[in-house]
Amino acid sequence: MNMQSRFRSRSTWLATVCALVVVLATPVVVATASTSASAATTLTVAQALGAQDGRSATVTGYVIGQPTASNTVIRSGFTADTAVAIADTSAETSTSRMLYVQVTTAYRSAFGLLSNPGLRGQRITATGTLTAYFAHGGLKNPTAMSLGGTTPTSSPTPTPSPTVPGGGYDSTYYAAAIGKTGTALRSSLHSIIRSHTRLSYDRVWEALKDTDQDPANPNNVILLYTGRSQSKSSNGGDPNDWNREHVWAKSHGDFGTATGPGTDVHHLRPTDVSVNASRGNKDFDLGGSTVAEAPGCYTDADSWEPRDAVKGDVARMIMYMAIRYEGTDGWPDLELNQSVGNGSAPYHGKLSVLLQWNQADPPDAFEKRRNQVIHERWQGNRNPFIDHPEWATSIWG
Repeated sequence: MNMQSRFRSRSTWLATVCALVVVLATPVVVATASTSASAATTLTVAQALGAQDGRSATVTGYVIGQPTASNTVIRSGFTADTAVAIADTSAETSTSRMLYVQVTTAYRSAFGLLSNPGLRGQRITATGTLTAYFAHGGLKNPTAMSLGGTTPTSSPTPTPSPTVPGGGYDSTYYAAAIGKTGTALRSSLHSIIRSHTRLSYDRVWEALKDTDQDPANPNNVILLYTGRSQSKSSNGGDPNDWNREHVWAKSHGDFGTATGPGTDVHHLRPTDVSVNASRGNKDFDLGGSTVAEAPGCYTDADSWEPRDAVKGDVARMIMYMAIRYEGTDGWPDLELNQSVGNGSAPYHGKLSVLLQWNQADPPDAFEKRRNQVIHERWQGNRNPFIDHPEWATSIWG
């Protein structure tokens, strides 16, 4: 090795040693007690609204009312136990300075406003995930809730089932149902989904533009029976407009379009006006003549068969209605049966066919997104048969 090469090697060696010395000399930052304490500091509502990044946090605020939309909070006549809006002052009137807190099943008996209207004006503390709720600054999936302004030390601990599929909601939303079958499962699911925000029939237009949005074009919705992507603004009653289809025919129980089953978006879908009229109030079954405007759909005098891609969707919407409306809250007791031509009776068929469709067409990404959007932004409840299609067989065989 010549002198120049040895010089370069020695220079490289010295540079490496110096770099190591710098690294070793640099102080290492560790999580001290004060750092941990700072991370656990309870946030104000204003701070929580400025930190909507999915972090877990504890927030304290005064209960203002029940959020029902991104810019609407009702202060009386509460309709559900699923959410509360809190603020840094009890007199706050601007929704922009309110945090929408999801109230999951474990906390509804104590913190739901329908069950506890006197909670309004009180100070509460909640720990959960800082993320949008009702398309608004929010706190979701709470792990602890308490009255007052201090961080709670304990929280209800639901018991999840490691053997039942269904995602993160098993240990929270479905905690009371996991492990049950038959009538016990049915009763638990009804208790879980019955408390939700009730929409007006006019607001259903707005909801459907969100729940059924075309994934490939945010300006359009996907129509249920035709699969056509159509402008959100072309809703109405004219030919080729889209309107609001009651998948559980509203005459089956004679509930019309009044707030309740008539406005429950879990079974309301955008459809072509004339296709909606062709379906009418027919039950669901196999066979019939081809529907010219809806390829893949068939109909006869008393039944309707949807296209293959949404057969399971239809089945699970009908099953949801039969579990949600049990005749306990002023609405008819809706039930599935083996008949077609049910007319004004509170029944819908055909059960055996719906069970087949549920298995043949499992939930896809569109249906799962729809369920999530309804839960997060519109009603605060879920369709359990989208999360757990196997529960249909457990309940109805």
